[in-house]
Amino acid sequence: MKHLLDFQGWTRAEVESLLDTARVMAEVLERPVKRVPALQGFTVATVFFEPSTRTRLSFELAARRMSADVVSFAAQTSSLQKGESYKDTLLTLEAMGVDAYVIRADAAGVPHQATRWVRGAVINGGDGRRAHPTQALLDAYTLLEALGGLEGRKIAIVGDILHSRVARSNAELLPLLGAEVWGAGPPALLPQSLPGVRLTPRLDEALAEADAVMVLRLQKERMEAGLVNLEDYIAHYQVTEARLKKAKPEAPLLHPGPMNRDVELEGTLADSARSLVNRQVHNGVAVRMAVLYHLLVGRER
Repeated sequence: MKHLLDFQGWTRAEVESLLDTARVMAEVLERPVKRVPALQGFTVATVFFEPSTRTRLSFELAARRMSADVVSFAAQTSSLQKGESYKDTLLTLEAMGVDAYVIRADAAGVPHQATRWVRGAVINGGDGRRAHPTQALLDAYTLLEALGGLEGRKIAIVGDILHSRVARSNAELLPLLGAEVWGAGPPALLPQSLPGVRLTPRLDEALAEADAVMVLRLQKERMEAGLVNLEDYIAHYQVTEARLKKAKPEAPLLHPGPMNRDVELEGTLADSARSLVNRQVHNGVAVRMAVLYHLLVGRER
């Protein structure tokens, strides 16, 4: 692997190798001294043209846990405000000797373009509606922890699938690991098709005998006005205790965050024993350590 942009061209063996490395990194994070010298001498830049909490902080912590130097770029306090382009911003960082770039952008394709501008490894930290591969990796890692395996497991994804880069990356990754993926939401928030996913406007159909349920945030910042009525959405698509009874008993509940409590998900469920939301955040550090290790150390060999 030279870059992580999406899962096109990945094999199951490559994904499983990366997740195996994440398990090793998770053991590192359980030690009293949570640091290894694996990336000493490397510089990682988090280049966020769009705001983020979990992804940016998780990558920065992951890099520091492996002794890398970290450069943090935020669009709001940069020369972008003076008219500088994405390309010139990245070329400036390239001139400073950056080895890996974690890029988030509100426009699809920016990380792909970046691979033409810089020599370092490029990691897609979320680009528009298109992809968010490290979120899908940490989702898969969390599901594997909870379920023991994904072969033949039914995973239901519920909510604003049309605007969700998380849904698209999980649609690529989870079937690669053997899962059967269903997507449910209002017709206005479902794409016409999504390879790897069975789409339905009937929530009960997607939840029926599901081994796990992933709830998506309503993407208000990406949503055209008038696509859904909030009260109607809550009435018909909010994941509640009652509706979750359609899934298998104790089926775990995931959410990529940030969460709108009592909108896409009943607030009490978010804090219940079935919720793996905080576990996803916890696992994100180990998974992103594994991504950085594979891209940087693997390239040096």
